[in-house]
Amino acid sequence: MNLCRLVPSSLRMPVVSASSINGLICQNIRVHSTVRNKSSKTNEVEIPKNILESKQTAHLQPDFGVPYDCKPFKMLLDKDKKYSWCSCGQGHSQPLCDGTHRKFPQLNIKLKPVRFQVAETKDYWLCNCKQTKNRPFCDGSHRDPVIIEACKFKHVCTG
Repeated sequence: MNLCRLVPSSLRMPVVSASSINGLICQNIRVHSTVRNKSSKTNEVEIPKNILESKQTAHLQPDFGVPYDCKPFKMLLDKDKKYSWCSCGQGHSQPLCDGTHRKFPQLNIKLKPVRFQVAETKDYWLCNCKQTKNRPFCDGSHRDPVIIEACKFKHVCTG
């Protein structure tokens, strides 16, 4: 039985390689990225800032990675340490980069990791759907119905 037939036709296409899945998911998410839910001002949570943002440009990449998970990852981050957040979604040590984008050239991954540092030592929510507008921190993008479907598609067709 082909489990991909269970995926809505708007997300279905023949799967040839991991890069084709990446392209499909990113293409569908980009088309629908403008319909993200906006939180009301009363429920708005302050999204942390990357204090290295002015020193690098990886956070400005126009493409988004393959959703790794539709839930953010809570992680204790040290203010004195620099981190590399996986933006491609292909790594095995999520949410941090393990170098998969370099180790497997056949995957044709163009996204680079986002280097970041936080202002204070505490728990932070890091994005695992890879669609955040405030890389590497979760901004709630995983709640978008299109991203939820993309996560289901990835797990059905590659898992």
